[in-house]
Amino acid sequence: MTSFTSITAFETALSDLREPDREAEAAARARQAQLTKPAGSLGRLEEIAIFLARWQGRERPRMERARAAIFAGNHGVTVHGVSAFPTSVTAQMVANFQAGGAAINALSGAAGLELKVVAIDLDRPTADFSTGPAMMADECLDALNIGAAAVEDGLDLIVLGEMGIGNSTAAAALCARSFGSAAAPWVGPGTGVDGDGIARKVAVIDRALAIHAAAPRSAFETLRRVGGREIAAIAGAMLRARQLAVPVLLDGFICCSAIAPLAIDNPAITAHCLAGHCSAEPGHARLLDQLDLTPLLSLDMRLGEGSGAAVAAGVVRAALAAHDQMATFAEAAVSASL
Repeated sequence: MTSFTSITAFETALSDLREPDREAEAAARARQAQLTKPAGSLGRLEEIAIFLARWQGRERPRMERARAAIFAGNHGVTVHGVSAFPTSVTAQMVANFQAGGAAINALSGAAGLELKVVAIDLDRPTADFSTGPAMMADECLDALNIGAAAVEDGLDLIVLGEMGIGNSTAAAALCARSFGSAAAPWVGPGTGVDGDGIARKVAVIDRALAIHAAAPRSAFETLRRVGGREIAAIAGAMLRARQLAVPVLLDGFICCSAIAPLAIDNPAITAHCLAGHCSAEPGHARLLDQLDLTPLLSLDMRLGEGSGAAVAAGVVRAALAAHDQMATFAEAAVSASL
């Protein structure tokens, strides 16, 4: 099924976002108040459970079917030496995912997540966005729909992640264009480029920002002009998840950059999202602040692949276990005056 049949359909979906279930949220808060602990003593674990309740529409949310969806794409901007690795590594890593040998395989397995890997036209990188749009309109719409197709009704949670040589450059460009700044505050080492590589990334992005300055600043146009297929797919998955009330657990800088242009058009898009972690990529903390998202973890990770979010999924499971399995004061015959 095609979720977004046109650019207008995508924009309409973004402007008319599904609201959470406030009755389920209130019921979950009431349950938390009756569990055998001082109020607020489990900190963010309590809020995570209530967050899941409001989006799943259940007083006692569950995580029986949770998926990690990892999207892969290649970027034409890598011709400018912005990455420490060639684009061929993207396909090699996808093969590693499929063979079960990557970090995301181990971490998603440990978190009880089903893993879905979606490679998008790896033999056809996006265009160099420093000379023109990264994607034609139909290519961007296709990528959005590929992402949307990875989300289905019945999922209790979806973890989003990516793989794509050069995509930290696209992510920085998306943030700079979305928030109206120069490139430098958003640029970091990505896969490990040195100071000269960082300078090249800044120059390429600033050139792109100038070239696209007169273009519309809508979410769709920003994604197609300076994004990538895998990043657009994350945006499509995120919006489809909102339509289906599936809560989202976000990974690092590149994953979160997919939200940036959407949040400019409609800041409420982040309401069904949890930030799994704050990566070591310098722009990520700044981006989370802009999106008003507080990460669950900060472990100096910068791998991508959905790896940080997969680790955070274990925290989500812990929150739901406490919310569901603890006794109430009445059940345990404990005084409620703790």
